[in-house]
Amino acid sequence: MGFSTTITEVVLLIASVILASGVSAQAMYAGLSLQSSIIQTVDISKRNLNTRIEIGYATVNDTVTPRYFIIYAKNVGFMPMTDFSLIDVYVGEYRRAVLCRYSENASLGSGKFNLTDADGDGVWEIGETAIIEAYPEMDIEASVYEAKIVPFRGVPSSYMFPPPP
Repeated sequence: MGFSTTITEVVLLIASVILASGVSAQAMYAGLSLQSSIIQTVDISKRNLNTRIEIGYATVNDTVTPRYFIIYAKNVGFMPMTDFSLIDVYVGEYRRAVLCRYSENASLGSGKFNLTDADGDGVWEIGETAIIEAYPEMDIEASVYEAKIVPFRGVPSSYMFPPPP
């Protein structure tokens, strides 16, 4: 009777160690998975805050028809930008702005914009001012205009202004 009790206790002890190991491994996996998720969220948030554009000045070029917008914007973030197609530019009458997409060959009435960085190397460096020319599809005339630049995963910038005198 004593030998079978000892074997039973050993079997129960081994089973409890195996069960505890399984529970411990599952807890470690869940903890590491949570840690990885938190690190990824922090990294995305950090990247969002590191990509920032600030509009310094905007105006309407009314010397040609149709008119178009000229926007001077500075990269005030902590990352240079090279893919300008990831930037959205909204321009137009206040509360009726339209989206313009990036195109190197943007022209009058195309509904697109082009971007030229200050030194012309195709990289919008940190602290560098760029000139954005946005060409809406139709002629514009309003008492108040707005321009908004929205980088992909970044902090947008808005600017309201009157037409030139």
